[in-house]
Amino acid sequence: MSDNSKYKIYLPLIIAFTLIIGMFIGRFFTPFSSSRFHNKKLNEILSLIDEKYVDTVCIDSIIEKSFPDIIAQLDPHSSYISAKDLKSTNEELEGSFSGVGISFSIMSDTISIIEVISNGPSEKVGLLAGDRIISVDNENVAGISISNEKVMSLLRGEKGSKVTLGIKRNSSPKTLFFDIIRGDIPVNSVDAAYIISPKIGYIKVNKFSRNTYDEFITALNNLRNEGATKYIIDLRGNGGGYMGSAILMANEFLPVGQMIVNTKSRYDSQASGSDGNGSFQNSEVVILIDEFSASSSEIFAGALQDNDRGLIIGRRSFGKGLVQQQITLPDSSAIRLTIARYYTPSGRCIQKDYKLGDKNYNNELIERFNHGESFNVDSIKLDKSIEYTTANGRKVYGGGGIMPDIFVPNDTSGITKYYYAVANAGLFQKFAFNYCDRNRKSLEVCKTTKEVLNKLPNDDALLFEFVEFAKKNKIPAQWYYINTSRQLILTIIKSLIARDIIGSHAYYEVYNTYDTNIKTAIKHISKGDSKFPIKYGK
Repeated sequence: MSDNSKYKIYLPLIIAFTLIIGMFIGRFFTPFSSSRFHNKKLNEILSLIDEKYVDTVCIDSIIEKSFPDIIAQLDPHSSYISAKDLKSTNEELEGSFSGVGISFSIMSDTISIIEVISNGPSEKVGLLAGDRIISVDNENVAGISISNEKVMSLLRGEKGSKVTLGIKRNSSPKTLFFDIIRGDIPVNSVDAAYIISPKIGYIKVNKFSRNTYDEFITALNNLRNEGATKYIIDLRGNGGGYMGSAILMANEFLPVGQMIVNTKSRYDSQASGSDGNGSFQNSEVVILIDEFSASSSEIFAGALQDNDRGLIIGRRSFGKGLVQQQITLPDSSAIRLTIARYYTPSGRCIQKDYKLGDKNYNNELIERFNHGESFNVDSIKLDKSIEYTTANGRKVYGGGGIMPDIFVPNDTSGITKYYYAVANAGLFQKFAFNYCDRNRKSLEVCKTTKEVLNKLPNDDALLFEFVEFAKKNKIPAQWYYINTSRQLILTIIKSLIARDIIGSHAYYEVYNTYDTNIKTAIKHISKGDSKFPIKYGK
């Protein structure tokens, strides 16, 4: 590579850091006329600390710790990632990591295996759901306070490396030891895809990673082969990820020549449109969103809403309209720097208001809840001065998230103080795991969610068993509140048991029968309302 090529590659990085350091110094010290003098002053201050400060300090450590605060002065979504955190931070979006291939839960200071990933390293050596991990490479991990992050750091590692797990299994009085060779473990973006109602397919997407589009189109095709002609796409809780995946997903539903998203930086703008090759251009679609749907979720929802292509149901989305680029630094750390804003096809920038260095930015969701937005559509603070129109003339608004076509309030009908008590104590998960553990021999023959549910006792017996379990865990029975929360409690218990036996998709198959957002989506898509979202425009 020529020196000139290297210069072109590193020039944007040099400029970015010069600006950042300049902003930092300018905020706290008397500004000089150029970044060169700012850098000189910073170096002088660090030299004085190094030479004269009363205690010996590590200058490199001080500088490293200051980077997150420096970047935070820019906007709420630019960030600094240290070298030690970069790999794990990227893994979720890259689509895979190297590990042993299990899902686990920490209950009562015990690492319990919830699921063994099919054809993964752990399944190949014989680990089973229900096993307890008591040691990792002869290091005790049982009966001590241990975090999820610590467990993951122990189980993940370089592909091809070996880890030895000590396992306590109910069928064995002795500790069992398994040597596991770590391998590539997929990080799935699609949690569930199944026929939720006749001719209606349901797809739950949890993130927009590098592999999301491939998983998504596979799910769509499988559901179509099973008879689906309409689709509910659940983006609730999806905080975003790669914009490219959202563009490819939207393209599947749009005719040729439709705008999907437009990004604008300081220097130029770039529009992305549909190419007409989507396989589901004539399929009806509903998108579910909530206050935790952000970034790429909003790009996808905004593209279909502004093109009057689908019906958006739920609550107002987060409101993140800033685009970040990850730039890896020479020491293998990185910055995610906001380089552009994105705009929906109608021209909306749905980024909610923020101030430079605003530490209260993330409290905005709490403020929404406090002033009633989660429960009443009339409490939503829309800036109607920022008005746009969709392809067919509907009014939509910018300045703070995607507003759904049909608002569904947060369902609190089953929430009582008894529910909070057992939920906060983690008793739903503990009960479900213990129930599966005690009945695993009869349950493990089940191949479908329906078969698992048929194996469970009747609702009265299951609820009573749970209440007795809660009493043993110091949560007294309060039958007035228990009966109020009855359906919610039973649904959660059944969902978790099905998940522990069949897999994560089974959780949604059960819980969605209770979910008011799902019921609303099925109602409207069954009537064909998603064909004509314009009627919901006011």
